[in-house]
Amino acid sequence: MARPSIVPIALTLDDRTGYTLWAPPWEEDGEEWQAFLGSTVDPGPDDDPEARPTAVVHLFPSPAALAAFCRTSTDHDLADHPVWPVVSTLGAADLTPDEEHRYDLDGVYDIVAENPDRWAVEELAAVLDVVGRLAECCDAAMEEDEDDDDAETGFEAVADLASRPEAAALGLGIDAFVGRDGEQSWSRLGTAIDELWEDVLEDLDDHLDWSGAGAVSVDDYPSAAEEAESRTAQPADLDDLDDEDADDDLDDVTPAARPAAGSTAAAPAQAATAGIRTIRSGSGLTASPAAVAAAQEFWEAVGILPVELVTPTVSGVTLRCYVEDRARFLGRDGQVFVFPSPVDLARFCAGDERHDLTDIASWPEVADTDVMPLPADEDRYDLTELTEVLAEVASGAGGLVTHAVLVQPAEGALDLAEYAALPRVQQLLGAGSPLGRAVARGDSEPTAPLSAEETPALASAWDDVVADVSTALVPRSDVLR
Repeated sequence: MARPSIVPIALTLDDRTGYTLWAPPWEEDGEEWQAFLGSTVDPGPDDDPEARPTAVVHLFPSPAALAAFCRTSTDHDLADHPVWPVVSTLGAADLTPDEEHRYDLDGVYDIVAENPDRWAVEELAAVLDVVGRLAECCDAAMEEDEDDDDAETGFEAVADLASRPEAAALGLGIDAFVGRDGEQSWSRLGTAIDELWEDVLEDLDDHLDWSGAGAVSVDDYPSAAEEAESRTAQPADLDDLDDEDADDDLDDVTPAARPAAGSTAAAPAQAATAGIRTIRSGSGLTASPAAVAAAQEFWEAVGILPVELVTPTVSGVTLRCYVEDRARFLGRDGQVFVFPSPVDLARFCAGDERHDLTDIASWPEVADTDVMPLPADEDRYDLTELTEVLAEVASGAGGLVTHAVLVQPAEGALDLAEYAALPRVQQLLGAGSPLGRAVARGDSEPTAPLSAEETPALASAWDDVVADVSTALVPRSDVLR
């Protein structure tokens, strides 16, 4: 479970862009939760007498307006989040979403109208993911206000779209939409979007507050073109806000009264957090943050996690669990099976070949699942990258790289050495060795810089580690396609 965090996001809908906050799933009192910056609005005196309270997500016309609200309001669903005290002190620059957290709901039709590529698939997967999360949080809040446990959901169209196999296939990335079958799947996805997207947006309509929590009008929100132009023309403006500007923004967004809090934070999370970050560009894998995060819920539940391994001779994905605190990999007789892609690994898991994970109690669930084995950021071990970094430090980059770079690759190497019985690796990374001491310092003093003088010895020892570890990796590309 990743540490609790709050992420700024932007939604574009009906040619206007609004800014809000999303808290990815976190654990509290033994349960997983996720939330948006929102609250519950009670029916007004002129509303239908049978109207229920409505869970809404507050959207603001600019990061500055969002920051001003966060500085003054505590009557919302994120007020009790563990990191809210930090978020409430942030300025507009810190609350400006990065590109991965901007969701264009208007652009969905354009995406499915074109031939699929990696970027289109990732963008569409991200949009459908955030729509699902919005519906999940708001729906759970409404159910809390219903005495009838069988109350009908308010997001039938969202649920219908999410249940389509073609929508689920977005989590597999572009591989799901190549070839004749993939083209047909993309076409069926486009048909589903055509049939359901307007209903999806209608489902969301009552739950998106385009009033800045009661402070502004819809006309104050920038159009998509205006918002894109401002980001391109003046990317640094937010950093230049002075105290007077901040006070003006504060006056603009402080409403006379706030709706009651307690809605969107009440949704138990349906996805875990371990893989919120995108698989980095140096990896041989491609997966959106949404797909990784969604997959982690299943893999963490069964206690067997996907792992990426990269060495000079073998790279790909496998599985790892811990039995009595000892690492155990998908393999046999100390040899780790490594597959070129999550799809190949999934096909193997569905087969009947015996291996060292067969007897794990949760293995039948793994063999039966259609959830892709997408490794989270903390379960990816690029051993070649550390080799390159150490070479750079030895060549004159001393003081620019910290000891923290050693920790994760060493963790992966030690787990492999434990499973494959590689005594030299365990010795080279042991507490009494120079490399082992450097790794330990990475844990205790992660920001301590590596020096050019010490690095050649570390690089030589690491080369030996990688050479030994590589002998335990068996590439498996023999799965029938």
